[in-house]
Amino acid sequence: MAFDRRTFLGTTAATGAAVALAGATSTPAAAQSESGRPPRTYSFTVMGTTDLHGNVFNWDYFTDKEFDDKAHNDVGLAKISTLVNQVRAEKGRCNTLLIDAGDTIQGTQLSYYYAKVDPITARRGPVHPMAQAMNAIGYDAAALGNHEFNYGIPVLRKFEEQCDFPLLGANALDAKTLRPAFPPYSMHRLRTPHGPDVKVAVLGLTNPGIAIWDKANVQGQMTFPGLEEQAAKYVPRLRSLGADVVIVSAHSGSSGTSSYGDQLPYIENAAGLVAEQVPGIDAILVGHAHTEIPEYRVKNKATGKDVVLSEPLKWGQRLTLFDFELVWAKGRWSVAQVSAKVLNSNTAAEDPEITGLLSDEHRKVVAYVNQVIGTSTQAMSSADGPVKDVAIIDLINHVQAETVKAALSGTEWAALPVVSQASCFSRTASIPAGQVTIRDAAGLYPFENTLEARLLTGAQLKDYLEYSARYYVRTAPGDVVDPAKLTNSESTPDYNYDAVYGFTYDIDIAQPVGSRITGLSFQRKPVDPAGQFVLAVNNYRASGGGNFPHVPQARQLWANSDEIRNTIIQWVKAKGTVDPTQFASVDWRLTRAGVPVF
Repeated sequence: MAFDRRTFLGTTAATGAAVALAGATSTPAAAQSESGRPPRTYSFTVMGTTDLHGNVFNWDYFTDKEFDDKAHNDVGLAKISTLVNQVRAEKGRCNTLLIDAGDTIQGTQLSYYYAKVDPITARRGPVHPMAQAMNAIGYDAAALGNHEFNYGIPVLRKFEEQCDFPLLGANALDAKTLRPAFPPYSMHRLRTPHGPDVKVAVLGLTNPGIAIWDKANVQGQMTFPGLEEQAAKYVPRLRSLGADVVIVSAHSGSSGTSSYGDQLPYIENAAGLVAEQVPGIDAILVGHAHTEIPEYRVKNKATGKDVVLSEPLKWGQRLTLFDFELVWAKGRWSVAQVSAKVLNSNTAAEDPEITGLLSDEHRKVVAYVNQVIGTSTQAMSSADGPVKDVAIIDLINHVQAETVKAALSGTEWAALPVVSQASCFSRTASIPAGQVTIRDAAGLYPFENTLEARLLTGAQLKDYLEYSARYYVRTAPGDVVDPAKLTNSESTPDYNYDAVYGFTYDIDIAQPVGSRITGLSFQRKPVDPAGQFVLAVNNYRASGGGNFPHVPQARQLWANSDEIRNTIIQWVKAKGTVDPTQFASVDWRLTRAGVPVF
């Protein structure tokens, strides 16, 4: 039976709690006390995943083959299920809980298909594959991730309805009432052989950046205060309700960094700050940052006690295990020790129960992504996209610029020049020579971004490019250039480096950040700092994602509700033939003191 949100929230309304019970028995290890009698102890394990991003099978829908990366990681809930079964067999299922830290329903063509092509929101629509898999595996709770909101609140609510476990978000509030829009926490009761139950509270926290990144979907409906603020509110409440153990499932990295700039008064990656500033937390399952942290200890300022953090690698590549040792003293259970580690999905076979459960859905999506939509006169690859102006990124930009020009035709803005931004979202994206399929086109744009047109000046766009160029490691003339070490300066991800199509310019990587763009021109003429340009830009960037200057405040001239991915697919279908000679050219390059790097 699907999880009943109304029953769950009914408990919340009455007591401020959301309660789900799990019975358990245990055979704890005995230790001698000073009186000679063994104290009452109890051990249990909390397993955790995060950033699953629609991965059930160990399959890459963009390459149409088994997933593989440089480290030969495996992905998917089918592998996680096998690891979970092994842990439950070792520990006793009644002595385990399984939770997730968010970003569940976006990321693969499997999850996209059931949000857009055969949507779960349709009358008599299907059950989302992630709900089916997580229900079958037996998740106890999951925090909301920012990508849960990509398809709009109706899709998220339908997914929530289909889950047998609560979706938690203590800092996802109704914009009008400022009451929780989702259950803030869940309470789980583990039965011990000693009589007194152990009460384990799971507090869910999500990312305030949702207000920026999915502004179109949440504005006026939900608001997202900071993680520390809401944790400080709820942890004492959970302790007063009798929680012996408090675990936070936080869709927020541990580093204390933020890409919000001055747009929000909160920290994006705040899990470490929550551990440090909010007393009463025993462990935090970390998400969002897509990094692997087997165990990380943060000392709480108020109590001096260690809080154990762990972040399993994305897409189901790792499973975190928090092992808790409790002791009964002075009429209550207290945590004596917590440790954490991660298990690698490479060590597990896919669980045939999960792959069999969703085999029909998998086949449908494979057939969908392999539909032929056109042909290409030559092969294109994104492999060099981070360091060179390549045709495949020009394709994205050309489609975006053409779409905006057509949308502004007949308006007062029709005569303005249009330029476009795009990133190298995937270094493995490719378009083959010959037949082009949906998966080829979709692989260029793995995110659910939509397209906008914003009005900027030449000076503002130069600032934009200077900010983007911080992506490169400063490299003096004469120094050896290693392309593998040239990018991602200051941990800037590939998706936060933009090339602007329509301009011609050099990026002098020998210069300091802020002084790298030279020779900026449009149609062979220097760009007028006061001149007006239309920037074709994705909604993530337009909303402030990456903290690029000027764009969030710039006048919006037009916006589209369709994903850029679909716009590219429809463009290829309409053209029939993709010919790079019609749109691709080398308009930007890396230099040092005027000498090209490549």
